[in-house]
Amino acid sequence: RGEYGVLNRLLERRQADLMHVYFGHTGVHLLPFIKRWPRPVVVSFHGMDIMPREDKPGYLENLKDLLQTIPLVMARSHSLKERMLELGCPEEKFRLNRTGIPLDNFPFTERRFPTGGAWHFVQACRLVEKKGLDVALRAFARFAADRPDSRFTIAGDGPLRERLDRQVTDLGLEEKVSFAGFLTETELRELYHSAHIFVHPSQITEDQNQEGIPNSMLEAMSTGLPVLATHHGGIPEAVDDGRAGLLSAERDVDGLLDHMERLAHEPELWEKMGRRASDDMRENFEQAAQVRKLEDVYRELLEGHGGS
Repeated sequence: RGEYGVLNRLLERRQADLMHVYFGHTGVHLLPFIKRWPRPVVVSFHGMDIMPREDKPGYLENLKDLLQTIPLVMARSHSLKERMLELGCPEEKFRLNRTGIPLDNFPFTERRFPTGGAWHFVQACRLVEKKGLDVALRAFARFAADRPDSRFTIAGDGPLRERLDRQVTDLGLEEKVSFAGFLTETELRELYHSAHIFVHPSQITEDQNQEGIPNSMLEAMSTGLPVLATHHGGIPEAVDDGRAGLLSAERDVDGLLDHMERLAHEPELWEKMGRRASDDMRENFEQAAQVRKLEDVYRELLEGHGGS
């Protein structure tokens, strides 16, 4: 009650016309408040916040209640929409809210096809199971066996760091794989500009944790990096398979390796995919356009509530 009281006083002081809750699990936490607050509420879902939580009894029922209670629901991808419909969310409530990428901060850069097999792969993410890092490392190990000058940079940190360190050692990749940790936007942009291919073999976990559309992948594509990823979550909505990248099945090491080899042997395809990836980001994920769509959702909420 104390938390809800503080929130209520804040909203009254700010004279808020609506509330946008940015994550589904926060919406569940605030459900009693949302039911009492007289103004409209919209909740955004991003991926992990649509999964069941076995450690929280009653969570799934409250999530279903939330989807029925609020007037509009937003998600980053159509794949998340399907999960919401399974949970009983009325389809007419759903609004697509793509991630907006500040494209000027991740400009397209010209790259030269690497000579002598000196390929630079990059993956940027939290070091967690759904990112498929173990698959990426196993595929890269086989690719690098015939290309001693190739390397793989992993940006980010997380609970799997020690396990991944051991895997790198077991695969004999100590001289080829580097963990860059969390990077600033400038450092990340420079890393992308130095790379040739972005890898992101996402996979659903045992507890049904899945991606929406990874922001890091969109930023990498904006700079002109072709993507090697999976048919998972919202990824196919961002990566036009065969045009801006190549998608394989989840946990398919052989499939990912085949795609690495294909780009390594087809320089024209590699170049075209990079350009198309950047063009697609400008057409579908430009930040200002996504902000305008978000404002449209706010207006719809206010008009439906009798506001202005």
